[in-house]
Amino acid sequence: MSEAPVVDELPPDAADTTGPLVTSLVWATWALFVGLGVMVAGAGLYATVVGIRAESEGFPTLAIGAMSACYYLGFLLGSRAALHVLTTVGHIRVYTALAAILTAVILTTGMVVHPIAWIGLRMMAGACLAGQYVVAESWLNRIVTNAQRGRVLSLYTMATVVPFGIGQLGIGAFDPQLLTVFGVAAILISLAVVPVALSEAAAPPLQLSSQKMTLRELVRLVPTGVVTSLLVGIAHGAFMGLGAVYATRAGLSPAEVGVFVAMPTLGSLLLQVPIASASDHIDRRIVGSLSALAATGAAALLLVNGPDGWVAYVAMVSIGGTTYPLYSIAGAYTNDWIPPDRLTAVAAQLVVLYGAGAFIGPLVAASAMSATGEVGYVWSTLVAHGVIAIFLAVRVAQAPTSVRAKPWNDVALTDRALYMPATVASMGRRLRRPPRRRAEDRRRS
Repeated sequence: MSEAPVVDELPPDAADTTGPLVTSLVWATWALFVGLGVMVAGAGLYATVVGIRAESEGFPTLAIGAMSACYYLGFLLGSRAALHVLTTVGHIRVYTALAAILTAVILTTGMVVHPIAWIGLRMMAGACLAGQYVVAESWLNRIVTNAQRGRVLSLYTMATVVPFGIGQLGIGAFDPQLLTVFGVAAILISLAVVPVALSEAAAPPLQLSSQKMTLRELVRLVPTGVVTSLLVGIAHGAFMGLGAVYATRAGLSPAEVGVFVAMPTLGSLLLQVPIASASDHIDRRIVGSLSALAATGAAALLLVNGPDGWVAYVAMVSIGGTTYPLYSIAGAYTNDWIPPDRLTAVAAQLVVLYGAGAFIGPLVAASAMSATGEVGYVWSTLVAHGVIAIFLAVRVAQAPTSVRAKPWNDVALTDRALYMPATVASMGRRLRRPPRRRAEDRRRS
């Protein structure tokens, strides 16, 4: 990259440790987390039944692929539209309107079973969910400080990842051939509005800036965050999009496939907060690189062992626990550098970048599987996370910055596993720098 490394060298308020406690912030925004969790559970149930029903109805493979692709196309379009409306009518109204549209989309999908109709409906569903993510992320980014951002966004990620997995597992309780399962998904989407609409504590900041943030400008300001968000989208799209196909082709039973694809959610539940919390005290790029490296190693374990047995479950838990925090780390790092009046615009751009990557990821994994068999799924996951680890390590070398260092006794127990390698990496960077630059680093830190 040719940009000056100083661009993303030191966040404007990197030393900011003031502001409300993370627990207070979560309590103040509980309605958003609960509402979003219920909505995503409905979305997970809906996404699963669409895939199963399309297969049972004999939809052409091309049509099923187009449904998936158009979902992410809607993801890109919806984030743009939501940003425009958000600056005029506010968070809660946009949240409520999108939930109503999504409810109608789900019910229509159950009533009109046709591949062409489902392609359009999946695009609308993607647009609605992307809009909800823009609402949630811009809402949270406006009330947190840099010292808290990683932990709060990690909780937000858990509020979307874990309920989605629960919704997927819920498909076993329903007959995909009946309208009932679509009705249950629609009910969940409708109920997701209740806590946000009725909670007095859920009110977000009323003053929204209409300032724009073009992608080119965001690349100039935070190139690391932009590229990382895109790469994470590719990795997640490949990993999440074709896991069930990989396990099925490898000979697992439907029940075993369900457990296999649910394991990453367990990993997120275990590791999401500790890893993202560490990024609030340590250079986020180092934490992200180490996390992506761990996901790469877990993918290698899955490659050697295959999808059957407890070793495969451990590998999937490890991949999920280390890959899902990457999105919150990329978002937190990007927002560290953005003025408060432009955070809403940046939230939309990050969703666009992630959605673009998630659109590419399944295509890459599908191509790899076509060329090498089902093992291509694991290779695409391994390579995608390896690229993220290498990219972030290179950016650390190109744009050194002071580690958010603390005395050892002040470092949380859950952060210490990443604290030591990050500190060593920082020391290595500083020793390689000229004495004059090292003196400048000491003054800055």
